[in-house]
Amino acid sequence: METNKQVNTPLPGEGSGVGPVVVAFSGGLDTSYTVMRLANEGYEVYAACANTGGFSAQQLKTNEENAYRLGAKKYVTLDVTQEYYEKSLKYMIFGNVLRNNCYPISVSSERIFQAIAIARYAKEIGASAIAHGSTGAGNDQIRFDMTFLVMAPGVKIITLTRDEKLSRQEEVDYLNAHGFNADFAKLKYSYNVGIWGTSICGGELLDSAQGLPEEAYLKHVTRQDESLLKITFEKGEIVAVDGEPFTDKVAAIQKIEERGAAYAIGRDCNVGDTIIGIKGRVGFEAAAPKLIIEAHRMLEKYTLSKWQQYWKDQVANWYGMFLHESQYLEPVMPDIEAMLTSSQRNVNGTAILKLRPLGFETVGVDSPDDLLKSKLGEYGEMQHGWTSEEAKGFIKVSSTPLRVYYGIHPEEER
Repeated sequence: METNKQVNTPLPGEGSGVGPVVVAFSGGLDTSYTVMRLANEGYEVYAACANTGGFSAQQLKTNEENAYRLGAKKYVTLDVTQEYYEKSLKYMIFGNVLRNNCYPISVSSERIFQAIAIARYAKEIGASAIAHGSTGAGNDQIRFDMTFLVMAPGVKIITLTRDEKLSRQEEVDYLNAHGFNADFAKLKYSYNVGIWGTSICGGELLDSAQGLPEEAYLKHVTRQDESLLKITFEKGEIVAVDGEPFTDKVAAIQKIEERGAAYAIGRDCNVGDTIIGIKGRVGFEAAAPKLIIEAHRMLEKYTLSKWQQYWKDQVANWYGMFLHESQYLEPVMPDIEAMLTSSQRNVNGTAILKLRPLGFETVGVDSPDDLLKSKLGEYGEMQHGWTSEEAKGFIKVSSTPLRVYYGIHPEEER
């Protein structure tokens, strides 16, 4: 290792005699290094994996085994998947939230709830510090630090990878030298898998002129046929998929993901502004979010008034931005959630989508609150709620401001 990195110098608190340190443990290289390094420095390490739906049972089992091999005194899994749905995903569906009209704020929104779970656990056990493995060049450091500062005031924050500017190779060398020989080979792409999508970084994405090749994606086309997907909503929440009822909304999302992933639906790349001010580019595959949001948006077109849609879109855009930029704890967020919830009172019915390899299209809806079924008239066909003379009078009155303006400024006629 480079000597100027001071990797073996004592850490804040000097380990021995200090209270428990909670490590936000994902099982990846950075957090594995953090657990071992802190344990070797004499800290009482509690490795906590906050699961928001992105870990399989086998991954959680492996995380537990590795945490103890790395020197943790205790390992816990904090399952906050249902909380994540109730306090975030539900409102992102209500708001049809897509950052830059593209990205369903996938793993980035999960980080907030992982941080909240870690902060709660740290307070519960009386931890003296919380550690995470974020670097100094990304958004996650802000999501973790801000949440910890607000929810666990006075608890120190330790970030070895960021503070010591450690390279992957330095961390691998340290683990190997201390008997932990797990394979952390540098891959071309890095992945963050979550219930609301998988983000993909690295590789061709570092070149603005290139897109991701087929092999970069984790899910590939396994169905070549076309099929219909029917998603039923009550007050904006999913209650059935293809007629099968679901009380567990997370299970409903997973069912839709299974259907869409077989067609490799939901692939795209997002370019946007990071919290720290630089541009960022991320690839993703998110079948369930894309299908759910577009189905929900289509149902709203039939069941909401023009101004309900307009104002809901305005606040939903802010909701998504605040969530992405680590402002979930901002007091205005419950106010926005209240408005989004109120807007869903008539969003009932089934949205029908046609799925095909790498894409889908909206077909229609079946809703008891369908405003298209008006007795006042059929668009482009026949009016029933007004006469032709009333229509001509409405048009003439509506044109008054323009007739006034151009009557005085005829030279500006277009």
